[in-house]
Amino acid sequence: MLLRIIYLSVISLLIIACQATFTDKKVNVDSNKKNYKNVIIVYVDDQGYQDLGCFGAPDILTPNIDRLAKNGTRFTNFHTAQPVCTASRVSLLTGCYPNRLGMHGAIGPGHEHGINPDELTLAELFKSKDYATAVFGKWHLGWQDEFNPLNHGFDEYFGIPYSNDMWPHHPWQGTIFDFPDLPLYDGFERIDTLNEQSQLTTQITEKAVDFIATNKDQPFFLYVPHPQPHVPLYVSDKFKGKSERGLYGDVIMEIDWSVGEIVKTLNKYDLVENTVIMYSSDNGPWLSYGTHSGSALPLKEGKGTNWEGGTRVPCVMSCPGLIPTGKVSDTYFMTIDILPTMATMLEAPLPDRPIDGNNLLPLLTGESEENPNDTYAFYYHNNHLQAVYDDGYKLILPHSYRTLNGRHGTDDGLPIDYEHKDLSEPELYHLDSDKEEKQNVIDKHTAVVERLLKIAEEYRKDMGDALVDAEGTGLRSPGKLLE
Repeated sequence: MLLRIIYLSVISLLIIACQATFTDKKVNVDSNKKNYKNVIIVYVDDQGYQDLGCFGAPDILTPNIDRLAKNGTRFTNFHTAQPVCTASRVSLLTGCYPNRLGMHGAIGPGHEHGINPDELTLAELFKSKDYATAVFGKWHLGWQDEFNPLNHGFDEYFGIPYSNDMWPHHPWQGTIFDFPDLPLYDGFERIDTLNEQSQLTTQITEKAVDFIATNKDQPFFLYVPHPQPHVPLYVSDKFKGKSERGLYGDVIMEIDWSVGEIVKTLNKYDLVENTVIMYSSDNGPWLSYGTHSGSALPLKEGKGTNWEGGTRVPCVMSCPGLIPTGKVSDTYFMTIDILPTMATMLEAPLPDRPIDGNNLLPLLTGESEENPNDTYAFYYHNNHLQAVYDDGYKLILPHSYRTLNGRHGTDDGLPIDYEHKDLSEPELYHLDSDKEEKQNVIDKHTAVVERLLKIAEEYRKDMGDALVDAEGTGLRSPGKLLE
């Protein structure tokens, strides 16, 4: 009897111990459950609207990005705020029109300004919620130390400070431009001078993969602004000659491989379900470079214009459980909307300074197809207001723009000259039915034109318009070099 009591007591103790162990493990699992969202933005340079398989590319294979679209949402009406490098990037990172911040065109090694430290960047937004942050690729918001990414919210930086053609090998070197050597940076340290760039996409990818592995147990924001496919085109041997589109297609295939390596790493550490991945381009293709440029088909024109081919860019977003799977959205929105959307997702406060974008998290999650900020402005050059958009209609305002006028560039990687057209009268296009901008319907919609002209005047009062000598009251200064 005594032995039986002892036996039962031992069994009971073992059961209690097992239950305690199980309970402790369960609590431990729950405590480690990831209730945050990592964010990765892959932002390539000069890729055309059609240059992905999921956007209709007939001769470029992009299985990894296509898989993101299949597992997420493809946004077919996403726009960059301006069709040029620096301006488009500052709008993505600040939620502001670039001209509001005094950031025009493409900053080069001869410029002495950059992003103002008073502007809140996406990286600083994520840092406010204790995220690890990194940027690997092309920065292009000022090249001096004051404007280095490490001074604007990023923990890590590897890449080039401006476009990859701003170097001594530029075909116009010594005539139009006088570029110094192209530097490669790791943080504040200049670690190399680039005389060729065939390994840069691979190096950026390796940095991104290592960053994810290092920060797998904490929330992170990873910004990957690839310098390619901006000319000059460079690709590693592993993708050379692989595409039916030639060298340009090879470059896109390598970028697609890079995306695949990032997703593979997320899968390795079981991070896919709590990571938002966004893929897009800073503007449309640089058409004067012929076969070394991308395709914006079926859209009109390309980089350097505010026609649809210059500002409407491919956009794919994926995050299982947050962003709908296999969906296609044609809702109009812009890079300026990304920061306030991320702020809402993070439950983080917006900047103290006014910004231009709006929260579109319901659009990303599929809860709504509405955009509360359905009015947008398109500036170019030094604060030229060239177009305004509202409720499906785009009013093109009088301005001069560049065009190839039906001509095609060459196969040698060198640009041909643009022509310039002067648009003397406004034109109106209904993009919902005519995204190719073929039918000027200005004579059929007097009330729409009057509404859009009033909207243009409001933008001029706020941000000015050099085309009509309007100065604007809402402009802010870029960052300047410290004395």
